[in-house]
Amino acid sequence: MSKEYINPPTLLKSTPAYSQAVAVRGSRTIYVSGQVGTNVHGELAGNDLFSQMAQAFQNLGAALAAAGATAADVVKMTYYVVNYSPDQLLPIREMRNQFFPLENRPASTLVGVVALAEPGMLVEIEAVAVTE
Repeated sequence: MSKEYINPPTLLKSTPAYSQAVAVRGSRTIYVSGQVGTNVHGELAGNDLFSQMAQAFQNLGAALAAAGATAADVVKMTYYVVNYSPDQLLPIREMRNQFFPLENRPASTLVGVVALAEPGMLVEIEAVAVTE
């Protein structure tokens, strides 16, 4: 499998937080459903974005592991954040970087939303990974 992280000079220079595009040649693609901040019993990890985000990343890691993948195999992420405001971007990136301590980061989209599937949910994270 090979990955090419693409950040062309004709686009706004991406921060170290994400890549503009990722081209992949691999034999297995894994689509991980949106992971939220609930534990295995369906209980929210807390009432704040960052407690729920930590749990969502833990859940994402478990889903990837069950599929035989790791964070290094993720090529695309989408974050849905309830009532997102730009002042949350830096702490969101810092938390994400704990999950992805990589030089090359996946392509990424952050979407502010009004609500998620259940009351009290504040974040949902989905991913696409490619393995050999």
